Amino acid sequence: MSVRRTRRALVAVAAAGLIGLAAVGCSSGDGGSRGAADRVAVAPEAHAATLSVLPSAVEGTKIVVGDADAPRTVTVYADPRCPHCAEFEASGGTVLAERAARGELKVEYVVASFLDARTGGTASARAANALRAAADAGPGKFAAFQAALFASQPADGTEEAFTADHLLRIAGRVEGLRSDAFDAAVRDGSHRAWVAAAERAFQDSGVGGTPSVVVDGKALDAGTGLYDAGAFGRILDRARG
Repeated sequence: MSVRRTRRALVAVAAAGLIGLAAVGCSSGDGGSRGAADRVAVAPEAHAATLSVLPSAVEGTKIVVGDADAPRTVTVYADPRCPHCAEFEASGGTVLAERAARGELKVEYVVASFLDARTGGTASARAANALRAAADAGPGKFAAFQAALFASQPADGTEEAFTADHLLRIAGRVEGLRSDAFDAAVRDGSHRAWVAAAERAFQDSGVGGTPSVVVDGKALDAGTGLYDAGAFGRILDRARG
């Protein structure tokens, strides 16, 4: 992303009244591709154990992971087709999950789907619908499915990305997630109205791209630290207080 576009995003955040912006990766004029694949992957075993205990709740257009009474709130804006979001999930996202599991913070996820308009198809919307369905499936299911979904991310430039069959194969790697209700929601697009509302919330936020991270009380200047777990953890520590 250009410096000019980054500055515009920061101005938009200030105008929207948001507290802090960590980084912007995919935008309407900047994206990437991971290469075509219909693969299925899961988080490493140790991290999967952390994800498996994280509760989730739907609050309006957000999916909130962690203890509702946690002292800190981190808001993450992500599009399922964004390769930068997959990088963040595998790095900074692990830090957020570990700290949420310890009760240090809660994470509000706003699932965007703007890349559908740029690259064609409805892959982001299909994935967002499945993520919303996972939030209803019990503790740990959303967090584990989101990690598996990003680890299994196909090319963001193909209209066939994240088909219902692919999403269900990914879900099959998350113990206890598949059910008649979940499968039907994925195949029928039962949460399409929520997906559209979440996309509007992303557009209205003014963050300008994904992944974007907002932390209460502190403006973050993460830079490449967004994609390095150790660096991201230190950034969160400096923002404390």
